[in-house]
Amino acid sequence: MARQTRAQRRARRAEAGRDGAGMQRAVAAQPAVRPAPPRAEPTERRIPGGGAKRFVSESLAELKKVEWPVQKQLVQGVIVVLVACIVVGIYLYGNDLIWKQFVQKILLR
Repeated sequence: MARQTRAQRRARRAEAGRDGAGMQRAVAAQPAVRPAPPRAEPTERRIPGGGAKRFVSESLAELKKVEWPVQKQLVQGVIVVLVACIVVGIYLYGNDLIWKQFVQKILLR
């Protein structure tokens, strides 16, 4: 079907106006909305603070699954952390001394 021209549309509206029937606009079909599934009613009412017991029991169950390090692994880990802290501390101390001299002798003159 060919598209109507503006003049043809105006003529059609004028005829409809004379008949008194009036033209109704086409309404776009709206998609059907599915209703939400019914919510399940809670079987029992939750008591505030009642989750603490569950939390503690689940935490203990998780702690039982943990593979705890033996003493040798623990000592090695502590030594690694201490050595890393000492190395970083020495680096920061040296960097501080260098920047201190730079600021005092060059920037504050």
